[in-house]
Amino acid sequence: MTARRSRSGGARLPYDGELFFKLVRVVNLTARPFVETLARRHKLSLNEWRVMIVLASHPGSAAHEIADVTGLDKMSVSRAIAALGRHDRISRRPDPQDARRTLLELNAAGRRIYQAIGISGREREAQLFAGIGADDKAELERLIDRLVAAVETPR
Repeated sequence: MTARRSRSGGARLPYDGELFFKLVRVVNLTARPFVETLARRHKLSLNEWRVMIVLASHPGSAAHEIADVTGLDKMSVSRAIAALGRHDRISRRPDPQDARRTLLELNAAGRRIYQAIGISGREREAQLFAGIGADDKAELERLIDRLVAAVETPR
């Protein structure tokens, strides 16, 4: 595609060919099957699922830690935690070291949903990377880790 003119007369950039746009597209396309099937079946938003993934790996995390790990904004994490609480999928307890912090973890119902969805997620991941060799996958992981580190570094 070539650049076209915007209504104001300036050049419109063809963002769909840019690497950043491609990264966003990959995230959206890989999330689509989750939203279309598992999210509906389990009455779960994508952000709630992302919070559940963190809590399954790091039980006893606080909301700000979940935001840091996922890259989600604090309000999105807060809403996801509230929804998980309303649906009785998490438990909360005060941090014994800091009473201002609440520590979160999946309860039995949350762990059951995590297990059920996690199996499908692993299958989806295997399908996604089926055409990519081990060396390319390892290189992709290294590059993504570098991107994450670059984005997390304060400017």
